[in-house]
Formats: sequence, C-alpha cells, structure tokens
Amino acid sequence: MRIVLATSNQGKVKEFQSWISEYEVVAYSDIMEPFEIDETGSTFKENALIKARAVYEKLEDKNDIVLSDDSGISVPLLGGAPGIYSARYAGVNANAKDNLNKLIAALKEKGVKRTPAFYTAAIALVCKKGEFCVHGWMHGDAIDEARGNNGFGYDPMFIPCGYTQTLGELDESVKKAFSHRAKALSLAHIVINSLK
Repeated sequence: MRIVLATSNQGKVKEFQSWISEYEVVAYSDIMEPFEIDETGSTFKENALIKARAVYEKLEDKNDIVLSDDSGISVPLLGGAPGIYSARYAGVNANAKDNLNKLIAALKEKGVKRTPAFYTAAIALVCKKGEFCVHGWMHGDAIDEARGNNGFGYDPMFIPCGYTQTLGELDESVKKAFSHRAKALSLAHIVINSLK
C-alpha cells in the first residue's frame, strides 16, 4: 500500500516518512505534474480534504491512499487569527518570517506580552474505501518576540503548556513527542492500518 502526500514540501515529506515508515510514502509531485489547489474551505478539515480529493482524482492507481494535512496557529485574543490563513497571514507571497513578524506585531498592538494560543492539525485521508479526517492540537502561549532557531513557522513565538522555552528553543525531539501534527498522525496511523 502506498501513501501519496498531497504536498511537494520536502520537509513535510521527510516528517511523514519517518512517522509512517512501514509504508511507501511519496510526494504527489514525484508521480504527477504539480498543480495549483485552491484552498477554499473555512476550516482546517475542509482544506485538508480539498487537497486530498484533488490529488486522489488525478491518481492512476486508485489503490493508493492520499494523505493531506492542513495546520496552523490560532490566537483567541485575535479572534482566532491567523487560523486557516497561517501560511499566508502576511499576504500571498509572504514567507514564514513575514508571517511570524506580523503575528508578533499584532500582539504588540494589543499590548500583550503573552497570551493563550493553540496549534491545530487536520489530516485527511482519501482512498477507494472513503474519506477520513483526524485532528490533533497543541496548546500553549504566543509571546511578543521570537526566540530560538529550531522548528519553523511560528515556533519561535510559541511556548507549549508545561514549558518555559519556545518551540524554537526546544529540541526537535521534544516537539515531535507532543505536537499537534504528531497527535493527528498517530490517529491517522490507526485509520491507515485499518484500511489494509
């Protein structure tokens, strides 16, 4: 059984390959021409399913399982922003640093140094047996500065519950043990095993 990832992001591909190591895991762009997918959903679940469906429709081998994830950070103080717009918070052509800086600026504008925040990961699976979606969350606080160079995205400004350091300062193995994606992936694993 082959798992096709609805991403061409090599960082994500490596991460998923290490998590689902007993299966062949490939990026969809390795087996077909990459194409633009419009994420028009209003939730992480909807966007994950949109991506997985789009890739599954173009598959030659319908025995493959397409796995897609959609994830981001939400800050209740900011009405849940950036939420599903985490990857394009500072604009369509913005990079991760632009997004991080915009969120830090938004907290400074509110006059807070630290406020509750959480990460959400939705993992969708689309295959001939149906469509499935699981979620994982990681709670903590967003702070008004970037600390540390580990991780990516908003990690340098996020302190997980029970820690004093940001994800940017903590070792990658610590994050892997309890991250939103790790939790969602462990549930996705159960679904994948049941599809054999």
